[in-house]
Amino acid sequence: MESHISIHATRAAEIAANAARGYFRGQLGVEFKADESPVTQADKAVESEVREYLSHHFPDHGLFGEEHGIERAEHSHMWIVDPIDGTRSFLSGHPLFGFLLGHLVNGKPDLGVIGMPALNEVLLGEPGRGATLNGAPVAVSAQRDLEQAVLFINEGEKIYRDHPQVFDRLNTTAQTRRFSYDCYPHALVAMGHVDAVVDYDLQPYDYMPVLAVIEAAGGVMTDWAGAALDLNSDGRVVSAATPELHAALLDVLEE
Repeated sequence: MESHISIHATRAAEIAANAARGYFRGQLGVEFKADESPVTQADKAVESEVREYLSHHFPDHGLFGEEHGIERAEHSHMWIVDPIDGTRSFLSGHPLFGFLLGHLVNGKPDLGVIGMPALNEVLLGEPGRGATLNGAPVAVSAQRDLEQAVLFINEGEKIYRDHPQVFDRLNTTAQTRRFSYDCYPHALVAMGHVDAVVDYDLQPYDYMPVLAVIEAAGGVMTDWAGAALDLNSDGRVVSAATPELHAALLDVLEE
């Protein structure tokens, strides 16, 4: 039985996907933020449509979006939105950009959505209630052995720049390694196709929605030190299918 929150979250993901597809592989107006990350017309338009929908149905809930900031921050219920996760992918025509939506209660996520507009996939997770892909249940793998695992390394060049020894260790661990970006590798963990993801330099709207999906699918997601994620975490995260795999990766990430 779908919850009231999940019904509206799914609808918000549909709105975001339709809006994003209207811009994808079209003529985009691109700006650059102070950190040199790109912002397109699509980012702003998608977030505006999602915020309008959520504000209409949840006028007493807070909203925290990447492009348009925070409204009603004092409320215990807060929606957190990344309208296009992977703007560089989006503006280069790469289909693995995503849409992220989370619902927080007193700062803890009780629902997360990973939408993949170009793939027509929507993962929804509610910790304690399970995770679904387009309505069908999904779960993480049972992999416990890091040396047999499929590991994705996100933002590899940043990890190499800032933590070269950690990067070197990551490069010699796991059975299969792939370098990647953005939210889809975490979605693949929730689906059971990938066993773990190491990620870096994220913002709360990047990791809080994903956290809910990973936990709902039976996985573990923390910062690199093994601490629980919250709105003030440092943006270094690791997702893993099992506690054993998670613990092994924390050893690799220790500096």
